[in-house]
Amino acid sequence: MMQAILQYGFYLIILVVLAIPLGSYMGKVMNGEKVFLSKILLPCENFIYRMLKIDKKEDMHWKKYAMCTLAFNAIGFAFLYLLLVLQRFLPLNPENIEGNSWHLAFNTASSFITNTNWQAYSGENALSYFSQMMGLTVQNFVSAAVGIVVLFALIRGFVRVEEKGVGNFFIDMTRTILYVLIPLSIVVTLGIASQGVVQSFKPYETVTLVEPIELEDGSVVTEQVVPLGPAASQIAIKQLGTNGGGFMGANSAHPLENPTPFSNLLEMISILLIPAALCFTFGRNVKDKKQGIAIFSAMFIMLVIALSVIAVNEHAATPQLAQEGAVNILAENQAGGNMEGKEARFGIATSGTWAAFTTAASNGSVNSMHDSYTPIGGMVTMLLMQLGEVVFGGVGCGLYGMLGFAILTVFIAGLMVGRTPEYLGKKIEPFEMKMAVLVCLATPIGILVGSGIAALIPTIADSLNNSGAHGFSELLYAYSSAGGNNGSAFAGFNANTPFLNVSIGIVMLFARFAPMVATLAIAGSLVGKKKVAVSVGTLPTHNALFVALLIFIVLLIGALSFFPALALGPIAEYFQMIA
Repeated sequence: MMQAILQYGFYLIILVVLAIPLGSYMGKVMNGEKVFLSKILLPCENFIYRMLKIDKKEDMHWKKYAMCTLAFNAIGFAFLYLLLVLQRFLPLNPENIEGNSWHLAFNTASSFITNTNWQAYSGENALSYFSQMMGLTVQNFVSAAVGIVVLFALIRGFVRVEEKGVGNFFIDMTRTILYVLIPLSIVVTLGIASQGVVQSFKPYETVTLVEPIELEDGSVVTEQVVPLGPAASQIAIKQLGTNGGGFMGANSAHPLENPTPFSNLLEMISILLIPAALCFTFGRNVKDKKQGIAIFSAMFIMLVIALSVIAVNEHAATPQLAQEGAVNILAENQAGGNMEGKEARFGIATSGTWAAFTTAASNGSVNSMHDSYTPIGGMVTMLLMQLGEVVFGGVGCGLYGMLGFAILTVFIAGLMVGRTPEYLGKKIEPFEMKMAVLVCLATPIGILVGSGIAALIPTIADSLNNSGAHGFSELLYAYSSAGGNNGSAFAGFNANTPFLNVSIGIVMLFARFAPMVATLAIAGSLVGKKKVAVSVGTLPTHNALFVALLIFIVLLIGALSFFPALALGPIAEYFQMIA
């Protein structure tokens, strides 16, 4: 057990150590300051501006910034939808894979432009190399960048005084992709490719099995098709950009996506690296590092709590596995605990850490099957998404979601003690509160409405792998994943039906763009305000008390919103398990 505790601590320490310098670097990049890559990339940046006729001096009003954001994503949706439908006519399709159905293409396009990367298909069976590269990988970069640039528009809203502009969407996008996402992706791609992650344009290979498999009908299988493709380059950005869609259907449990403990470490740390670093970027750019540390602390504490609950439940396993002590699940020379659905190469500690990281972030990649977790372990992964993906969350969107909760916390705390609702020197007034409430409640609304409607449709039962409480958990998890822009799923849930593809796609679009527009509206309102001097009536927002209040508000909203639904799913299953 001590070895497992050391593993958990090791992963968390590496995350923090890498996030701090990266946060400083990103702050400099988005402010247009010189960094060590400027000599190489500045000519490329200026060339892009000239080629696309981008005015570097333009400072957009929040409404124009929002329109550019929505239009950019609409164009990306249309391009990806057509590419998926028409893929059999396009190049780099050595397996002659047919185009997607209209509803699957709608779902996939919605998924990847919203940084969700929910997949109702297996990548090696449904997509060509061209679709993976030009469709999904491109969106992995730009959808991640969109979340980051909206965050920086909000940061400028706090920093600037009595101005109108919140930045330039196209400049922010260019800098984010050119200076942050591409360099990091190159490093991670080389790292995981060196470990054996496949990166090839060769057709799938047929290999002879070492041990033939005899089927029930008496026939013997002696060969297996091994899928290939340009996987490493896509896996790097799917992890760094909190995208999460797997190149293969088994995602990072597949040996060609995640072959070694070192590749597992690289991919897992990449999930939370940018979201964690952005907390320190926030503190640096608002010129108060304590503010960034306070937000980071709130997120980190909730992550540690979630990880601890998962670890305790998965190591303890279930009464059915333990057989009332007849089975020794704690032996030092065996895996122990609940190994169902876990990768035998990685064990419970690494699998549980990945599960917490991927659902805390809006990532969705997996190296184990969450459907096989204990009821409480599975519930925690679900709850992390239902909280709005604010425990670090997606790149950019996790932090601006948490800042929405911070604004809400300041207002509620101010009402309780009679203090002025201010945050970072800006007065919080009714407009900001309305938009902050939309940021905080868009995810619960999308999840509960979507899953509620789905639960009323009798044919949904055909998509479930289980009945009863666990079957409801599968359905609730699917819409939680969509509403949290996460993308992971309980294994066995068949979502590739017209209703599920369309309804889940709509939930993803709503949960992504409603908070995004609301965040830009907050930025536009704040940027025109004066700075308010700190007084005895100002609530401190960088101390332990505020961190505790912020955590309380996040958990309170999550508990009030989802407890009835969780009671019908994982909580009911838990009591069935121990009964």
